Parts: sequence; structure tokens; C-alpha cells
Amino acid sequence: MTETQDPDAAPLRVRTRAIFTHVPHPYIAARKNRGPASVAEQLPATGRFGKANKWLAVRISAGVGTMACAYVFAVIALISLPAALSSGSLIIIVGWVAQTFLQLVLLSIIIVGQNISAAASDQRATDTYNDAEAVLHEALQIQAHLQAQDEILQRLITNASASASTSAAG
Repeated sequence: MTETQDPDAAPLRVRTRAIFTHVPHPYIAARKNRGPASVAEQLPATGRFGKANKWLAVRISAGVGTMACAYVFAVIALISLPAALSSGSLIIIVGWVAQTFLQLVLLSIIIVGQNISAAASDQRATDTYNDAEAVLHEALQIQAHLQAQDEILQRLITNASASASTSAAG
């Protein structure tokens, strides 16, 4: 038994709207404008006093946080070593080691290590930002590909409907 369509019946209606509409998240535009975070941006710098503190902290850390400064501090500390040793007092020698040498020299070395860690952290943040940017680009490419497929499917559905209407009318 074959089905026949009533010639007076309305033809099949085909939806012509898109199956999916991409709406980007508002964070995407904000993230693009902001860029990756860096360690230098983390100090508060509101007002003149805050900006001056940030400037001074960065300059002092940059100067003291070098191995050259650690060597200078070691030489300065070693100047007082003969006096500490000649005292013959264990408390004075331990005090010189703890308060003069360790604190003075290790300060610069610790800052150097922190600077290296901060640079590595900034690089990781930049890499993560770039990775997220690449993933977003790939996701947008996938959305464009799916949109192209939706358009082809929509044309196929339209053509099939038109073909069905023509063969039913004929």
C-alpha cells in the first residue's frame, strides 16, 4: 500500500533557524584585555604612598636580590670574623655566625631564589594563558565547523522536503 499526499495539503515546513547559537562568555573578552598575571602586579599600588612603596620595594629587592650583593655582604661579614674569633667566646662566635653572616648573606641569596621562582611562576602563568588562548581558538574553530555542518544539513533537509513535495504533487 502506498501513501499518497493530498495535493491540497500544505507542503512540509522546514525549520530554517540555526540549531545552535554561540554566545561567548563575558570573561573571554575581559581575559583577552587583561593578559596573564605577573608577580610584579601583585603589590598594592593605590594612591601615591602605595605607588611609592611599590617602587621602593621593587628597587631594593632588585638591588639586594643579586648574587653580587650576596658576595659584598659576605665580605662585610667576614671583616668582623677575626674579632669574633679572637674573643674566644662561643656565644660571640655563634652570634656572629647567626646574626652577621647567615642573616646578612642569606638575605640576598633567598631574594635571588625568590626572583628565580617568581620568573618561573610568571612564565607558567604566561604559558597557561597561551594554552587557554589556544584551546579557546580550537573551540571557536569547532563551533565554526559545526555551524558549517548545520548549514549543509539544513540545505539537505530543505532539498529533501522540496523533493518530497514535488514527488507528492506529481
